[in-house]
Amino acid sequence: MLVNSVDILLVEDNLGDIELTREALKESKFNNKLYVVNDGQEALDFLFKKGAFSKVITPDLILLDLNLPKKNGHEVLKEIKENKKLRRIPVVMLTTSKSEEDVFRSYDLHANCFITKPLDLNSFIDIVKQLENFWVSLVKLPNKK
Repeated sequence: MLVNSVDILLVEDNLGDIELTREALKESKFNNKLYVVNDGQEALDFLFKKGAFSKVITPDLILLDLNLPKKNGHEVLKEIKENKKLRRIPVVMLTTSKSEEDVFRSYDLHANCFITKPLDLNSFIDIVKQLENFWVSLVKLPNKK
């Protein structure tokens, strides 16, 4: 049985990229729910259900930027993958970085994939749609416990 919707956590501090991601997901045939946090510490508070995030869901998929305020994407990824309850959540590094060092470090920390954001708006929207199609209609995600 294929899942027709997933809960997605977008960890992004660029308002333009947030809006583009929302628009791309809105055009989808899937009924996904997008949650957005703007820095690394907020991401961890969301995932560990701290403070204002005490009643949030656990996402099925995380889209994680690298260059974030407070805690960077690698620090967030490391904490996710070291946690027994969170490590199975797929994490897509979605960043402007093209650095080989960032790519290697992300995979060393068990990122599920690393995608460099294109500068062209239409290409960015296309990538978000492809990500959604792959993670929602092709991949079997683990059940939430």
